[in-house]
Amino acid sequence: MKKSKISLIVIILLAFIISIIGNAYAVQETNFELESESVILLDANTANVLYEKDADKKMPPASITKVMTLLLVMEAIDEGRVEWEEKIVATEYAAQMGGSQIWLEPGEEMKLRDLVKAIAIVSANDACVAVAEHIYGTHDAFVAAMNDKAKELGMENSYFYNTNGLPSTDPEIEGNYTTARDIAIMSRELLKYPKILDFTSTWIDYIRDEESFLRNTNNLVRFYQGADGLKTGYTQEAGFCVSATASKDGMRFIAVVMKAPNSQKRFSEARELLNYAFSIHRSLSIAEKGEEVGQVKVFKGKVEEVTAVAKDDLNVTLLRGEEKEVIKQTRIDKEIVAPIEAGDKLGVIVALKGEQELGRVELIAKDSVEKANFFMIIIQTFKRFISKLMNVF
Repeated sequence: MKKSKISLIVIILLAFIISIIGNAYAVQETNFELESESVILLDANTANVLYEKDADKKMPPASITKVMTLLLVMEAIDEGRVEWEEKIVATEYAAQMGGSQIWLEPGEEMKLRDLVKAIAIVSANDACVAVAEHIYGTHDAFVAAMNDKAKELGMENSYFYNTNGLPSTDPEIEGNYTTARDIAIMSRELLKYPKILDFTSTWIDYIRDEESFLRNTNNLVRFYQGADGLKTGYTQEAGFCVSATASKDGMRFIAVVMKAPNSQKRFSEARELLNYAFSIHRSLSIAEKGEEVGQVKVFKGKVEEVTAVAKDDLNVTLLRGEEKEVIKQTRIDKEIVAPIEAGDKLGVIVALKGEQELGRVELIAKDSVEKANFFMIIIQTFKRFISKLMNVF
């Protein structure tokens, strides 16, 4: 009888352990039957890989190259080196690009905004070169910066020969190559500039005073709810590719599909990956933009406290059932010294699951605080002295 009870307990314990292991690896154990040669599915918020198939296989990316091109453009705008309304003059070299293009004429002027629109929506190769030459002086200098950025991001299996993904015309020179994993990395980096989604999510638009029609090459932005980017690609060597992203309820995922057998298949497999990601996850709100979190003492200020508020919304993506495992930590300054401007950083809210950081948002000053006059500072200093003295005794 005792042996049977012990056996039963052992069986129950083993079943419990197996169930835990099964849940832990549920994400990796999928039944996808994908025809594309290389794919990866990534949580854009945490960078967690949810699924992969030959994700480190080096392959030509075709026009997905333009994710890196757009990333450098967005960085240049953010740093103030170029402006959206700045006019760019097309060179002869830019105008002679083949493949997808907007048929730039040598000497033609176009605003940076319209050129970025052309790159993001119709994958214009000539627009890539025009923008690259304008920002970095030469196309080669821009390409060098692309490779430097790839190293900075840890894209260990990538090389860029040009800005647009056209294959090398010289058999002795290797063209662009990268991997699904590296594409996911640079796609996630580009998403740090949400303005780019205004372009990549556009289905139909116009340039040249509505004389030139643009229709997005990414069918998902029209036919998949929440899809708002990023970039398609095709050459005979690369096959049909896409780096697709979609956002719903505060969750965002990136699905990279490389060398699909046809255009329809790249979109259907990207859709299948995104559907899977959204089905097994849920979004948890940690903080809302403008939410008052606490008071911070102010020394040498006209007021003695300032309210700390969340700078932005903070939502984290979790596997369903993990909500109770998330810990919200509020790390806030105990005291600051005036003057303070509204928007100055006062601390941070961090969402943790065990030791893993799921996300964070800055806490900022709700209002400005002017510096007190000499008399007020003397009074505050005296109060601090008395307070410390009382604590001693």
